[in-house]
Amino acid sequence: MFSLARRAAASRATCSGIARASDLAKLTLIGRLGKDPEVRRTKSDKEYVSYTVATTNYPPPPPNPDGTRPEPKVSWHTVLSFNATSNNYLRTLLKGSQVYVEANYELREPDPTADPDTPQGQRQIFLRHETYPCSEICS
Repeated sequence: MFSLARRAAASRATCSGIARASDLAKLTLIGRLGKDPEVRRTKSDKEYVSYTVATTNYPPPPPNPDGTRPEPKVSWHTVLSFNATSNNYLRTLLKGSQVYVEANYELREPDPTADPDTPQGQRQIFLRHETYPCSEICS
């Protein structure tokens, strides 16, 4: 009975290689704000909020041969929010606030004609947050 269920689940988990409208890439972050969120405007004058979340790798790295454990590495994530309700909430948060964020993840390849020292000349990962940010339940 259970082997049939296991086989059915495995067949559903297989990728057909065909992209569908429901395919997505999401990233969940639980971390602390590295600085106060910043209100900005696009070239077309649409307001958005940019904020930076610091996360540490978990579980911590394995112990060194001498038994000491290395410090976990910190990763910095810049997230953009275009949702007016979320932006109002984000304005109330301060550097150091712990947050929970679900964001759409988009990878952009470098422009081959751009200067490699500019953002356009480097691979960019865009995180656009989709859910109401949480800091209350995270503390």
